[in-house]
Amino acid sequence: MFDQIDALLLARIQFAFTVSFHFIFPAFSIGLASYLAVLEGLWLKTGRQLYLDLFKYWLKIFAITFAMGVVSGIVMSYQFGTNWSKFSDIAGPVIGPLMAYEVLTAFFLEAGFLGVMLFGMNRVGKKLHFAATLMVAVGTFISAFWILSVNSWMQTPVGYEIGANGQYLPGDSWWNIVFNPSFPYRLVHTVIAAYLTTAFVVGGVGAWHLLKDRANLHARKMFSMAMWMAAIVAPIQIFAGDMHGLNTLEHQPQKVMAMEGHFDSHPDGAPLILFGIPNSEEKRVDYAIEIPKASSLILKHDLNAPLAGLDTIPDDEEPPVGIVFWSFRIMVGIGFAMLGLGMWSLFARFRKKLYDWRTLHRAALVMAPSGFVAVLAGWITTEVGRQPYVIYNLLRTADAASPLDAPAVGASLLAFVIVYFVVFGAGVWYILHLMHKPPHTGEYGVKRGEKGPIRTAGIMPGPTQNPGSDPDTLPRDHEEATDGR
Repeated sequence: MFDQIDALLLARIQFAFTVSFHFIFPAFSIGLASYLAVLEGLWLKTGRQLYLDLFKYWLKIFAITFAMGVVSGIVMSYQFGTNWSKFSDIAGPVIGPLMAYEVLTAFFLEAGFLGVMLFGMNRVGKKLHFAATLMVAVGTFISAFWILSVNSWMQTPVGYEIGANGQYLPGDSWWNIVFNPSFPYRLVHTVIAAYLTTAFVVGGVGAWHLLKDRANLHARKMFSMAMWMAAIVAPIQIFAGDMHGLNTLEHQPQKVMAMEGHFDSHPDGAPLILFGIPNSEEKRVDYAIEIPKASSLILKHDLNAPLAGLDTIPDDEEPPVGIVFWSFRIMVGIGFAMLGLGMWSLFARFRKKLYDWRTLHRAALVMAPSGFVAVLAGWITTEVGRQPYVIYNLLRTADAASPLDAPAVGASLLAFVIVYFVVFGAGVWYILHLMHKPPHTGEYGVKRGEKGPIRTAGIMPGPTQNPGSDPDTLPRDHEEATDGR
């Protein structure tokens, strides 16, 4: 079945498949861990049952997402030894310690406090439980820190020495390796993308329940918080993406050439190609819709600034233009759609119609998975745009693969596809099942006539447990229910 297919291509497809499946879970869990910390912090500060209800609602979803992220990530580490053994041998002295730091600092931190976060609310004090939630959130960020440092070093390798056997060894300072030229930009851009991904999932779930019941206070709070995030953070992400693009132009110019579709150099100002069909054989973009000199304005802040094209790059060092060209446009297009929804929500909030405009709610529901599509498109742009190198300008992808036969790689790829879709498909289905149910106070609050500690929440029943009788909570929730803020 796989005899006629190149083993290198199959190995690349296998790693792309597994990393794409894996990436969607951390992209959600990084933001969701921080959202849980915010919810629990607001509950401790205000005492409002509504925040505790939302915390417990999203905690179950986080637990499943976190577990699937860990399981899907373990598989990838084995591929370094099976399909990419030459890469592991050559780059191991640099890559290995960075990956070990991720395990020692981030994974152990998450694993140590995750149990307290999931099961300890009625076993430890409120402040200690909140500290555990914060540690899990910090751990997800630290994990992203190290993983992105590794990836960024592969994009912009510095601080290394070449050993006698051809291995890349760390130089005088590990800090030069960790904080390589592209790392700060990639870290900011990726982490903000994770926060936006979570915000649009939360907003989509809130919109779904608002469409069924506009009086649902939990849905209102979810939707309101998510739309604030979209309105505030989406513009920041666009700015961070622009800075990241300028950094990429400096260190990986051919990647930007492919993103922009610039087959030819433009000595007096390059156009911004909005859409078109890249034709790598003829070295042009067919049916191009473009804005004259706008690309030079964006990349050089000068309408007449010259920009080099792929005609300055040897053919065997050009990345696959079609894939990079379209994945970049998908990412940017979704980014501006997020910005548009955020601005729309601000207008609705100003008109006090945030919870009344069903068209806005439907749009938020449609945009719920947009963050996942955007992060995958961005990841494809980053990784495919680096080709034909696995370590930019140092190690070609073809020289990094293990000497395996195509049937062996193809069989494992087929097994991954089947197992991943069955196992993780079931997990995603269960997450959607949980999201389908609306959060409500009765699920986590006090049963009528019950006395003593609340087992599900781990707190003593008080006046805030029943919103219908709470003189402090009711006016605030009632105000939210009526004025659309």
